[in-house]
Amino acid sequence: MSPIAYDPSNPFAKILRGELPSTRVYEDAETLAIMDIMPRCEGHTLVIPKAPARNLLDAQPAVLAACLATVQKIAKAQMKGLGATGITINQYNESAGGQVVFHLHYHVLPRFDGVPLGSHTGKMGDMAAIQAAAEKIRKAIG
Repeated sequence: MSPIAYDPSNPFAKILRGELPSTRVYEDAETLAIMDIMPRCEGHTLVIPKAPARNLLDAQPAVLAACLATVQKIAKAQMKGLGATGITINQYNESAGGQVVFHLHYHVLPRFDGVPLGSHTGKMGDMAAIQAAAEKIRKAIG
């Protein structure tokens, strides 16, 4: 178990409740995929479970399985829709592990030959570019 309880006031819980805006790419009964508003690369997408889970340490196995199925779906769509030549998946747990938002989430980062991954600067991305990438990914989900 995670040493700290899940906090339902985290930003992803608010997005799931419709209290904060997001650029949605994919949704099913168990998961939601949204664009990262501070992207490290074109098409940087986040996959979150709809079930409350602080991180990998307290999530139920079925929640993890649903998330990974969506991660795979998004990764394939990024390869097809954005012409990515590779995918990086990041998932962080607790502060010491690099977690900043305490709701389980996976970063699905499309990669391109010769293009380095940007750093996480905390700077907002260009919303028009984020929307354009989201549309390409949505179309490729099929």
